[in-house]
Amino acid sequence: MTPETSIAEAAAPKYKKKDFETDQTVRWCPGCGDYAILNSVQKAFAQMGLPREKFVIISGIGCSSRFPYYMNTYGMHTIHGRAPAFATGLKVSRPDLSVWVVTGDGDALSIGGNHILHSMRRNVDIKVLLFNNRIYGLTKGQYSPTSELGKKTKTSPFGNIDRPIHPISIALAAEATFVARTVDVYGKELEEVIARAAQHRGSVFVEILQNCNIFNDRAWEGVRERETRDDRIVTLEHGKPLVFGKNRDRGIRLNGFVPEVVSVGEGGVAEEDLLHHDEKTPNPSLPYLLSQLHQSGPEFPTPMGVFRALEEETYDEAVHNQISSARASVKVSDLNALLREGDTWEVSGD
Repeated sequence: MTPETSIAEAAAPKYKKKDFETDQTVRWCPGCGDYAILNSVQKAFAQMGLPREKFVIISGIGCSSRFPYYMNTYGMHTIHGRAPAFATGLKVSRPDLSVWVVTGDGDALSIGGNHILHSMRRNVDIKVLLFNNRIYGLTKGQYSPTSELGKKTKTSPFGNIDRPIHPISIALAAEATFVARTVDVYGKELEEVIARAAQHRGSVFVEILQNCNIFNDRAWEGVRERETRDDRIVTLEHGKPLVFGKNRDRGIRLNGFVPEVVSVGEGGVAEEDLLHHDEKTPNPSLPYLLSQLHQSGPEFPTPMGVFRALEEETYDEAVHNQISSARASVKVSDLNALLREGDTWEVSGD
């Protein structure tokens, strides 16, 4: 340990979860998944060693968008779907800040779809937490971009005929550099993903599957319950095979480029024969295949964890590098001199 490291560690603030709580009454429906997410985010932020004034939470419109009021940090409650645009401007102007966007499946993927798409493909260093309950909760139960086919809601009384958006697939197609999925009630795993997201430099997209017990109860039945989730999810671990099941006796193997579920230990199938996860591959094709895995059939599990984690130049770094390069290449050193450079003329009053 160097003296500089010791000084930095000594100067790091020592926070507890309560330091990130505000005096505002938390107003979500009893049983809402937002409570569990808020609890995990407050715990995770307390462990990051970053001053509270360096955090900014930006939200749009929706139940999740009350988040800034309940976090003892800086925050902005902005307009529908535009939180990524606000966050981009803030991050470029203040690259020293840790900028987080809290949004929902309706806010981000409907009216905000274009904004979130471009923030990811630009690799803006902002952390997007997308709460996905497959419904518009704030406006009382209309189907959302992630609602499943056939879903009956107030705006689809005969069943939803829109094909749902798969958020992880969208993030990977836009080549976000950190893409992950977790669940509201997976406290430990959620905190670990948030901690990794905080350390990542670049576009972060974390889908958090959550429940809306009022308008879409049991939205993610199977993956949330302790009794069933071992058989319904596969945890993504870098460099390790895709094994799942309560007895860890099932796995995912590629047959060409088609995934299939196999029984480990039967027919000569060993863990070495299974698909091994690589979150560092620059090619997003394999992570994209995993993002579609649970759509392949009822026997396939839902992947959880980090799909992709790459280090590349961020948008805000590129902006400031370009400005520095432009300044170094011109002779004029200030705006006043620039305005008076070259051909000028005076307008008289005559």
